[in-house]
Amino acid sequence: MKLKIRRYRWSDLDTILALHRVCLAEVGLVPGDGVYYDDDFPRIQEIYLACGGDFLVGEVDGRVVAMGGLRPIDAGAAEMCRLRVHPDYQRRGFGRTMVKTLEARAVELGFHSVRGDTTLNQQAALKLYLGLGWREVARREVGALTVVYIEKRLTRAAVNRS
Repeated sequence: MKLKIRRYRWSDLDTILALHRVCLAEVGLVPGDGVYYDDDFPRIQEIYLACGGDFLVGEVDGRVVAMGGLRPIDAGAAEMCRLRVHPDYQRRGFGRTMVKTLEARAVELGFHSVRGDTTLNQQAALKLYLGLGWREVARREVGALTVVYIEKRLTRAAVNRS
Protein backbone atom coordinates (compact mmCIF):
# COMPACT_ATOMS: atom_id res chain seq x y z
CA MET A 1 0.00 0.00 0.00
CA LYS A 2 1.63 3.20 -1.19
CA LEU A 3 0.82 6.74 -0.13
CA LYS A 4 0.64 9.19 -3.04
CA ILE A 5 1.08 12.78 -1.90
CA ARG A 6 -0.25 15.70 -3.90
CA ARG A 7 -1.30 19.30 -3.42
CA TYR A 8 -4.74 20.06 -2.02
CA ARG A 9 -7.56 20.79 -4.49
CA TRP A 10 -10.78 22.65 -3.70
CA SER A 11 -12.73 19.43 -4.38
CA ASP A 12 -10.93 17.86 -1.36
CA LEU A 13 -12.60 20.20 1.14
CA ASP A 14 -15.41 17.96 2.42
CA THR A 15 -13.11 14.95 2.56
CA ILE A 16 -10.36 16.64 4.57
CA LEU A 17 -12.85 18.26 6.94
CA ALA A 18 -14.32 14.80 7.65
CA LEU A 19 -10.79 13.38 8.06
CA HIS A 20 -9.94 16.13 10.55
CA ARG A 21 -13.03 15.40 12.64
CA VAL A 22 -12.63 11.61 12.60
CA CYS A 23 -8.98 11.88 13.68
CA LEU A 24 -9.79 14.23 16.55
CA ALA A 25 -12.66 12.02 17.72
CA GLU A 26 -10.30 9.03 17.74
CA VAL A 27 -8.32 10.66 20.58
CA GLY A 28 -11.30 12.21 22.37
CA LEU A 29 -11.02 15.72 20.96
CA VAL A 30 -13.51 17.91 19.11
CA PRO A 31 -13.30 21.15 17.12
CA GLY A 32 -14.14 24.05 19.43
CA ASP A 33 -12.46 22.52 22.49
CA GLY A 34 -10.28 25.61 22.91
CA VAL A 35 -7.37 24.05 21.04
CA TYR A 36 -8.82 22.64 17.84
CA TYR A 37 -10.96 24.49 15.38
CA ASP A 38 -11.94 23.96 11.77
CA ASP A 39 -12.70 27.45 10.46
CA ASP A 40 -9.54 27.51 8.35
CA PHE A 41 -10.66 24.64 6.11
CA PRO A 42 -12.87 26.71 3.77
CA ARG A 43 -9.96 29.20 3.51
CA ILE A 44 -7.08 26.84 2.66
CA GLN A 45 -6.29 28.75 -0.54
CA GLU A 46 -5.96 32.00 1.39
CA ILE A 47 -4.36 30.75 4.63
CA TYR A 48 -1.95 28.15 3.28
CA LEU A 49 -1.47 28.35 -0.48
CA ALA A 50 -1.69 32.02 -1.50
CA CYS A 51 0.70 33.31 1.17
CA GLY A 52 3.72 31.09 0.56
CA GLY A 53 2.76 27.91 2.39
CA ASP A 54 1.30 24.65 1.15
CA PHE A 55 -1.33 22.05 1.94
CA LEU A 56 -0.85 18.42 0.95
CA VAL A 57 -3.05 15.36 0.93
CA GLY A 58 -2.05 11.72 0.87
CA GLU A 59 -4.05 9.18 -1.10
CA VAL A 60 -4.17 5.41 -1.11
CA ASP A 61 -5.96 3.93 -4.12
CA GLY A 62 -7.53 7.33 -4.85
CA ARG A 63 -8.89 7.80 -1.31
CA VAL A 64 -7.63 10.75 0.76
CA VAL A 65 -6.31 9.22 4.00
CA ALA A 66 -3.77 11.82 5.18
CA MET A 67 -3.17 15.56 5.12
CA GLY A 68 -0.98 18.32 6.45
CA GLY A 69 -0.36 22.00 5.91
CA LEU A 70 2.36 24.61 6.15
CA ARG A 71 1.29 28.09 7.17
CA PRO A 72 3.91 30.85 7.13
CA ILE A 73 4.52 32.47 10.51
CA ASP A 74 7.25 34.85 9.34
CA ALA A 75 9.96 34.90 6.66
CA GLY A 76 11.91 32.08 8.30
CA ALA A 77 9.34 29.89 10.03
CA ALA A 78 6.22 27.98 9.11
CA GLU A 79 3.65 26.27 11.26
CA MET A 80 3.00 22.64 10.38
CA CYS A 81 -0.64 22.03 11.06
CA ARG A 82 -3.54 19.77 10.26
CA LEU A 83 -1.36 16.66 10.21
CA ARG A 84 -3.89 13.85 10.14
CA VAL A 85 -3.91 10.19 9.11
CA HIS A 86 -7.20 8.32 9.02
CA PRO A 87 -7.35 5.80 11.92
CA ASP A 88 -7.78 2.90 9.47
CA TYR A 89 -4.43 3.83 7.88
CA GLN A 90 -2.35 4.64 10.96
CA ARG A 91 0.76 2.70 12.01
CA ARG A 92 1.86 2.25 8.39
CA GLY A 93 4.39 5.09 8.27
CA PHE A 94 2.03 7.52 6.54
CA GLY A 95 2.31 10.14 9.30
CA ARG A 96 6.09 9.96 9.09
CA THR A 97 5.94 10.26 5.30
CA MET A 98 3.67 13.30 5.54
CA VAL A 99 5.89 15.04 8.12
CA LYS A 100 9.07 14.38 6.12
CA THR A 101 7.40 15.57 2.91
CA LEU A 102 6.14 18.74 4.60
CA GLU A 103 9.57 19.40 6.12
CA ALA A 104 11.20 19.03 2.69
CA ARG A 105 8.55 21.31 1.19
CA ALA A 106 9.22 23.89 3.92
CA VAL A 107 12.92 23.90 2.97
CA GLU A 108 11.97 24.32 -0.72
CA LEU A 109 9.81 27.29 0.25
CA GLY A 110 12.74 28.89 2.10
CA PHE A 111 11.76 28.25 5.71
CA HIS A 112 14.49 27.59 8.27
CA SER A 113 12.26 26.13 10.96
CA VAL A 114 8.86 24.59 11.49
CA ARG A 115 6.68 24.85 14.55
CA GLY A 116 3.61 23.02 15.63
CA ASP A 117 1.59 21.82 18.54
CA THR A 118 -0.21 18.72 19.68
CA THR A 119 -1.82 17.60 22.91
CA LEU A 120 -0.92 14.97 25.45
CA ASN A 121 -4.04 13.13 24.21
CA GLN A 122 -2.18 12.59 20.94
CA GLN A 123 0.74 10.51 22.21
CA ALA A 124 1.38 8.87 18.83
CA ALA A 125 1.73 12.28 17.18
CA LEU A 126 4.04 13.55 19.91
CA LYS A 127 6.21 10.43 19.64
CA LEU A 128 6.32 10.82 15.85
CA TYR A 129 7.49 14.42 15.97
CA LEU A 130 10.09 13.83 18.69
CA GLY A 131 11.39 10.80 16.81
CA LEU A 132 11.94 12.98 13.75
CA GLY A 133 14.09 15.49 15.62
CA TRP A 134 11.49 17.99 16.74
CA ARG A 135 11.91 19.37 20.26
CA GLU A 136 9.43 20.44 22.87
CA VAL A 137 9.62 24.16 23.61
CA ALA A 138 6.63 24.75 25.90
CA ARG A 139 3.45 23.34 27.43
CA ARG A 140 0.26 25.12 28.26
CA GLU A 141 -2.98 24.07 29.88
CA VAL A 142 -6.03 24.91 27.76
CA GLY A 143 -9.14 23.84 29.58
CA ALA A 144 -8.72 20.13 30.32
CA LEU A 145 -6.00 19.72 27.68
CA THR A 146 -2.24 20.03 27.86
CA VAL A 147 -0.93 21.54 24.64
CA VAL A 148 2.66 20.68 23.75
CA TYR A 149 4.47 23.19 21.50
CA ILE A 150 7.25 21.79 19.34
CA GLU A 151 9.70 23.00 16.73
CA LYS A 152 12.46 21.84 14.43
CA ARG A 153 15.31 23.72 12.75
CA LEU A 154 15.48 22.78 9.11
CA THR A 155 18.43 22.18 6.86
CA ARG A 156 18.46 20.06 3.72
CA ALA A 157 20.78 17.57 5.45
CA ALA A 158 18.61 17.29 8.58
CA VAL A 159 15.43 16.79 6.55
CA ASN A 160 17.01 14.07 4.40
CA ARG A 161 18.49 12.26 7.40
CA SER A 162 15.45 12.12 9.72
